[in-house]
Formats: sequence, C-alpha cells, structure tokens
Amino acid sequence: MTKKANQNSPAGAGRLSARRFKPGTIKRLFSYMAEYRLRMVFVAVCILLSAAAGAASSLFLKTLIDGHIIPLLGQETPAYADLLRAILMMAGIYLTGVLATLCYNRTMVNIEQGTLKKIRDAMFRHMQTLPIRYFDTHTHGDVMSRYTNDTDTLRQAISQSFPQMLSSSVTVMAAFCAMLYLSVGLALFVAVFALVLLKVMKMLVGRSSKYFIRQQADLGEVNGYIEEMISGQKVVKVFCHEESAKRVFDEKNEVLCHSATQAGKYGNITMPVVGNMGYMLYVLLAIVGGAAGIAELPNLSLTGINTLTIGTIVSFLTLSRSFINPIGQISMQFNMVVMALAGASRIFDLMDEESEQDAGYVTLVNAKTENGALKECDERTDCWAWRHPRGDGTVTYTPLRGEIRFYDVDFGYEENNMVLHNITLYAEPGQKVAFVGATGAGKTTITNLINRFYDIADGKIRYDGININKIKKDDLRRSLGIVLQDVNLFTGTVMDNIRYGKLDATDEECIAAARLANADGFIRMLPQGYQTVLEGDGSGLSQGQRQLISIARAAVADPPVMILDEATSSIDTRTEAIVQKGMDALMKGRTVFVIAHRLSTVQNSDVIMVLEYGRIIERGSHSQLIAQRGKYYQLYTGAFELE
Repeated sequence: MTKKANQNSPAGAGRLSARRFKPGTIKRLFSYMAEYRLRMVFVAVCILLSAAAGAASSLFLKTLIDGHIIPLLGQETPAYADLLRAILMMAGIYLTGVLATLCYNRTMVNIEQGTLKKIRDAMFRHMQTLPIRYFDTHTHGDVMSRYTNDTDTLRQAISQSFPQMLSSSVTVMAAFCAMLYLSVGLALFVAVFALVLLKVMKMLVGRSSKYFIRQQADLGEVNGYIEEMISGQKVVKVFCHEESAKRVFDEKNEVLCHSATQAGKYGNITMPVVGNMGYMLYVLLAIVGGAAGIAELPNLSLTGINTLTIGTIVSFLTLSRSFINPIGQISMQFNMVVMALAGASRIFDLMDEESEQDAGYVTLVNAKTENGALKECDERTDCWAWRHPRGDGTVTYTPLRGEIRFYDVDFGYEENNMVLHNITLYAEPGQKVAFVGATGAGKTTITNLINRFYDIADGKIRYDGININKIKKDDLRRSLGIVLQDVNLFTGTVMDNIRYGKLDATDEECIAAARLANADGFIRMLPQGYQTVLEGDGSGLSQGQRQLISIARAAVADPPVMILDEATSSIDTRTEAIVQKGMDALMKGRTVFVIAHRLSTVQNSDVIMVLEYGRIIERGSHSQLIAQRGKYYQLYTGAFELE
C-alpha cells in the first residue's frame, strides 16, 4: 500500500489550492499554446466572422420586414423577386456564421490536443526527475489524478470554454453595437438591465468557482485513496478491513460530494437565472418598444432621429436575445475555466516540484588498459573507470573496484528524527556484506543512501575513495544492481522485463542471465517462453517466479556492486537453495550488500552487521559473531527472533 502523505503534502496542498489557483497559471498555460499562435489568430478571425454574422442577421430583419415584407402587404399582384433575393442574402449570412463556427471548433480541437500533449510530455519528463522522497509523501492516485481528471478539465477548457467565452464576448459587443445602431434609448435601457444581471451573476459565479476549485482537490484525494485500496486489496481482505475501508471512503466521498454538489448547484442555476432574466428583458423591451412605436416617439439611433418601426422593434428583440444568451454562456464557461485553471494549477504544482539535485561531476566510462594506464574507450568492456575532470582541463581515471565506505553517517527522513546514528562500515571489493536486524533497524535505509535516493545529514560515504556526492547520480546508479523485496514487472514480454536491466542487451545475454538466476526453466514452460507477454505486474506468475525474473534483470546489468534487499524472501526454501547457487554465481567477484531475515542466506557473508535502532551493535563473520554470544548468537540459536 502506498504511504500516507505527510502534512506538508497532498492534503495540505490540496486545501491551499481549494481556495485559489497559482498566480500566473493562465499566462503559463498560454505559453504552451504559443506554437499555435497562427491557428489561434485564424480562430479569432472565425469567431469575429461568426459574431458579425449573428449581429448582421438580426439587423437584416429590419430591412427584410420594413423594406420587403410590409410593402408587399395589400398589393393585388405582389412581386416576390426582391424578397427572395433578400432571403437568399440572409441565408448566405447564416451560412457564413455556421462555417466560421465549424472552422474554429475544428481548429481548436487540434490546438487543444497538441497543447495537452506538450503539457503531459513536460509533466512526465519532470516527474522522472523528482526524488524518491516526493513519491513517498504523495499518494499515487493523487499524482495520477493530475494526468487524468485535471488534464481532462483542461481539455474541455481549451477546446470549448476559452473559444466559447471569446465568441460570447465578441457576440455581446457586436449585439450591443447593433442595438446602438437601431436605438440608443433602448440600448441604454438594456445596459442598465445588464448591470443588474452582472451583479446577480457575480454572486453566483463567485460561490460556484470556490467549490469548483475545491472539487478538483477533493477528487484527487478520493482517487489517491481508491488507488491505495486497489493496490492493497489482498491486505484489506485478509484482515477483514472492508467495512473500515468503506467507512473511510464514504467520508472522503462525502467531502467530494459536498463540494461537487455546491459547485453544481450554483453552476447549474446560473444559466436558468440568466435565461429567465433574458425573457424578462425581452418582455420589457416589447412593452417599452411597442408603446414608443404606437406613440410615435422620436427614436435616436446612430443613423439619426427617426421613428420606431415594426422591423426595428423585431430586430431589437432578436438582438436582445443575442446579447443576454452569450452573457449566460460566459458565466457557465467561467465555471469550467475556473475548474480547468484549478486543474492546471495542480499540474503546475507537480511541475514546480524541485527536481532531484545532482552536483556530481565524476562520471562512469568504459575503459581499457594500454601501456599500464587506464584509457577511456567507446566500446563496452569488462573494465569500468571513474572519470574525474580537473580544474586545469586534465582528466584522471580511477578504476571501478566496488569499495564502499561509510564514515560516521547520520541520516533521518525528517530533519529532527534521525534513523541512522554514527554508521561506520567498509566493504572491500568482492566482499559480501550482510545486514541483519529487526524491521525498522535501518537496513534498507543504508542501501538507499548508497543509491543516493536520499542524502545524508552528516558524515561521508566514499565509493572507490571518491565522495559519493561528487559522482553523478545516473552513473552511480548504473554501477549498482539492486534486487528488491517488492518486485515490479512491467507490461511487455518476459524478455523485455529482463532487458530492463540493460537496454542494449542481446537475447542471448538475457537468456544467459535467466540461466544464472535459475529462471530459464520455468520461463521456457510459459505459453510463448521468453516472448510471453506479462500484464498487471506479472499477476499470472507466482511471487517466486516474479522474483526470479527480477534477479535475472539485475544479472543482465552485470554491475560491479549488487544490493539484495530480501531478494529471496518470497521464494520457498527448496527454490531458495536452487536460486542461491545462481546468486552465488551472480555475486562472484562483486561487492555485495545483502539484507535478509533468513540467517541461512547470510552465513557465508564475509562480514555480518547487526543493526538495532539505527546503530551497528555487532560486526564480524558468522563464526566470530557466534563466538561473541551476543545478539546475533541469540538470533541464530532462536533465543531471540526478528520482528
């Protein structure tokens, strides 16, 4: 099961983002769309054409009614040619608007997908640079929610909300200009009404946006918990934890339900409120305009002073709908934009996490000996060397031997809570060093420090006499092979999973590694042998088989230093004896660190170190520790058992 997030991470961050999104989110989002600036100009032109077509069609109603329909009334033999031409012209205006809308919608789909691809690529690339600490303190489901829910809301905003808001804004301005053209007095009446409408909208949108932002954070928490329960479902069932899991989920789901309900409540009533106020305006305009027309009051328009005609009133009423409806659309899309910006803010939160720092400059290179001196080469050899660039431009080489030393190392996952105290140890090249101790004694933590998954608080770690902080992390980890207790297999063939240890390994090298780990036998019995596709983390294999593939993966990497963290804990005793032969062959000539609860697997170690509460309390060979009759003796004789 994934670890619970600490107070500094997802919950705290989620609640912060529940109040507001990061400043500069909009600017940063549009920076990803800069590549499509020409297409966005095209979209803007299409939106202008669509809005102009809508306003023009409403204005054309005045001409159609006053200039073509009313003159035909009462004629004995009316001529419809002019009316037909006017109708065709109106059809052309409508068609222009429809085509413009179709073009900008199709173009926005391309912009949206291209932008999201760039964001996902950038997010995934940055995620690969994050330290292990980040994944230890953030639930995997919450991280996944940024790739799914948050990017989906962003997709809707880019393809629909942003262009719809721009289109609606242009339509409102075009409609208002057209209303001024027809009647300044009625246009001012609409403006006053619009101010009242905006006050109402501000109240509704202000309430809904707060809950839409909170909804995204709550959704991330629910996804995190679901992922945690799915990955730990066996544990849940074994300990009959179903009811407790359901209760916790209900609590989290209730919080999400509340924020989503509140967001939906205020968001969904916005459009009906705006729509009904629009109908109210329509009725008021019909009464005021009709009364003014009947009374033949002077009408001030941009073309001068005239009287209100039936065509003018009909056009104005149509324009009022074109004015009010887009305002409602803006309010609806505003909620979507706020939710999308909240999602974008969560995405950028991940992208703003500090990458794993690496100030190392010593690199690992292939080398060969010429005339008694090490020389760097391009081809893969059996010899590795550390390459030291000097300040004077020269380069020196140190052969990779696999000597690792700890000098008075202190470490804590949290600053004020040290878990390792004054650790001093050395592993000579080719030595097998074993760590023994109860759970939580600090065994795995020591190997994490060798990998530099975490940096030490005090002391020094030297690798072949080089301060480990001076070695580039990628090169350091390339020199280490690791077999973990928890096996991770990836979707792909068995061959692909073994080759994960060395991407340029040939099929023959992978098969040789499998034989070394004694995995070749069961692999060949699979339906397609080495080409059998594994899915769901190798769920069709036994735990022991999965571990054997993991060991073969480490073997094909052929590293000079191996770390075996409970590598045989999931294998039965009979299989362990078989695997141990392969492991002995794998460990030959390498520096090996072994963590094991089974003391039978560490008896042949050169040095055994017993840890307790983050300190080394005993060290020596198996026979030496037995002779001391200390904690190791108690463990070996059964007087004391590991927890």
